Amino acid sequence: MERPVLLCGLGRVGWRVLDSLRAAGLSVVVIDIKVDPSDPRLAGVTALKGDCRRHELLEQAGIKDARGIVIVTSDDLVNISTALLARKLNSTTRIVVRMFNQNLIARFGGAVKNTVALSVSALVAPVLALTAVTGDALGAFKLDDGPRQISELVATEDSELIGQRIADLAATHGFTPLAFVPAHGDPQFLLNVNGSATLTPGDRLIVCGPPAALQKLLQRLRGDLLAGVKWAGTVRRWVRTARRTLLEVDLSVKIITPVLFITLLISTLTFRYGIGTAWGDGLYQTVSIIATGGELHGENKPEWAKVFISILKLAGAALVAGFTAILTNYLIRARLGGALEMRRVPDGGHVVVCGLGNVGYRLVQELIAMGERVVAIDKENDGPFFETVRRMGVPVFVGDATVPEILRQARSDSAKAVIAATSSELGNIEIALLVREMGPKQRVVVRLSEPEFAEAVREAAEIRHAMAVPALAAPAFASALYGDSVQTLVSAAGRTLVIIDLVVNDADDHLNGKSLRAIVLDYALLPVALSGRDLNDVRGYRLKVGDKLTIVAELPDYERLLRLQRPAAVSRVIVDTFPATATGVLATHVRLQRGCAVEEASAIMSQLPFVLNEGLTRGEAQELTEQLEREKVVTRIE
Repeated sequence: MERPVLLCGLGRVGWRVLDSLRAAGLSVVVIDIKVDPSDPRLAGVTALKGDCRRHELLEQAGIKDARGIVIVTSDDLVNISTALLARKLNSTTRIVVRMFNQNLIARFGGAVKNTVALSVSALVAPVLALTAVTGDALGAFKLDDGPRQISELVATEDSELIGQRIADLAATHGFTPLAFVPAHGDPQFLLNVNGSATLTPGDRLIVCGPPAALQKLLQRLRGDLLAGVKWAGTVRRWVRTARRTLLEVDLSVKIITPVLFITLLISTLTFRYGIGTAWGDGLYQTVSIIATGGELHGENKPEWAKVFISILKLAGAALVAGFTAILTNYLIRARLGGALEMRRVPDGGHVVVCGLGNVGYRLVQELIAMGERVVAIDKENDGPFFETVRRMGVPVFVGDATVPEILRQARSDSAKAVIAATSSELGNIEIALLVREMGPKQRVVVRLSEPEFAEAVREAAEIRHAMAVPALAAPAFASALYGDSVQTLVSAAGRTLVIIDLVVNDADDHLNGKSLRAIVLDYALLPVALSGRDLNDVRGYRLKVGDKLTIVAELPDYERLLRLQRPAAVSRVIVDTFPATATGVLATHVRLQRGCAVEEASAIMSQLPFVLNEGLTRGEAQELTEQLEREKVVTRIE
């Protein structure tokens, strides 16, 4: 009986993880406090209702024989408690646990052996950020020299892709083809992608490459080339700042301030023309009387002047007291920092992030790492990431992003992209529609929860980049069961592709000394990076300790490699003919492959065709054939 995978928690993320585990062909037992075992969506899955922190329920689910346990409830304490209990009940099984607390992610995984802690926000932020910058991303992973983006290129009727060979496109734009889905014909994946195929209307090509290179191609294909960040002049930015500052002043301050200054003007005019003082003396006398209650200088004062001064003292005291109280109250509540942010907002070419929760904060980090200019909007100024983001040099506006004026202040209409990443799905939809009103072609990335709802938004509201976060994160939880080396899973043309880092740790590692070419062919792996080496120059290369090989594979093929399932060794290489110039090289191969002396090798080579070697895997035979073909030796594999 196949060892099961235990899945604890069937929330929004849990359902998507279940789909990924099913796609990987794994046997699953679900534990959830509210699960209905009769739910038709659970067909073929064992479901247990109850608290996953109960050891008897974990034992009933088969924890002692489980190949792994994935814990994805929405409570960090529940997740940690379940993980510790599972480790107590089974000291070797793989544990994958969901974490919200950013400080615990790395620490918990390091403290509990064979445990991986993952954050949904950290998993989805790179994809959302790449989608905002490039306009399209199926997934993302990281290499030593930077991130890689997985995108789909569609050959439309008027596309520049029509008539071009896949290999030529890959060389020109620096990407690696992962899958080719012709409009008429069967899909091709990884090593089977025909590089000489010419694209026709309706063909789809799934590729991975550096984001910067793919961004230029994708933008050109869509016809939405964007300029860089645009800045207004210094004067214009400060005028914009002053205007917003005045708009934020309370109405009471706006009323009492002109009343105070009108009083000063009237009093100064009275002293100048009624009593005959100079302009400066009149203003000085007025301020002295209002501020200190002092007397008018001079010995002879008309009766009306005494009355005027008395009234001025009373009115001045009230005005000064009221002005001081109202202005002090305003300054205490005022968000002048937000007004000053206006001068740091570009006129265009930046990315606006709405919402500074876990996902929003991760998005800001990713965008800054990509060299993008970011402007953030958040409802509250006391969130856990608010001041951190400001210290990163990002202008942050406090306000509701569903209010059009707030979006205008962030210059959303001319931004490169707007990401609606608040915790409210309704609010995110509203933000997207408002931005589309400002600019019908504006790129908007919308954070949602349900894949079906996201698809409806994409089709009905024509918001192309409505993305379901749980669906994006779920494959990573499933892939973590296979080891720390798995970066992510991507669904491409109906197949599940996995991106893996294979590291040769020591001399006893099963990969040490193995031929790279043979492994790639035997297990249908597509290499994308090797310890900083050029993959175009690894002929005859054998893996050694310290090497890190990043590959893309279909999940069943990776499982075969992980389980050390050796491919069938039933192939043999037959030499049909060879030129005289290849005699020496071929004789060396015969002696090495057949383990014979020089005379015996010559005798074997004199009787064509002859079997050079047998009992080889398909990859080993193909590698040997490729080596001989470079010497013009004609061979075949049987």
